[in-house]
Amino acid sequence: MALDKPYLDVPGTTVFDADQSRKGYWLNQFCMSLMKAENRTRFKANERAYLDEWAMTEEQKLGVLSRDLNRCIALGGNIYFLAKIGATDGKSFQQMAGSMTGMSEEEYRNMMIGGGRSVEGNRSIGEKK
Repeated sequence: MALDKPYLDVPGTTVFDADQSRKGYWLNQFCMSLMKAENRTRFKANERAYLDEWAMTEEQKLGVLSRDLNRCIALGGNIYFLAKIGATDGKSFQQMAGSMTGMSEEEYRNMMIGGGRSVEGNRSIGEKK
């Protein structure tokens, strides 16, 4: 029996559920490996070679290499694990979130200070705009 997933109707939102967890298992394990300094050093020395040690899909590896966090999330990445990539690159979570929205860090910060995004057009895919 298929599970009802009404949250799939929220535009621009990927919920990290059991299916996403299974899809992103190795991607998230790679991210967690970056908690160790020696792994961060190895990754930064040759990113592709380090990624090839993990049973990730090619699309996941390309998402990491291009630092396309939205793509990584769609491929099963959990933002709390993906934050390890940003930390390895010396980026704050705010910088990472800004890059995911197409905003600069300052634009993203100002938007959040101003109350965040409007809910209009963001409640469900079927919502009239």
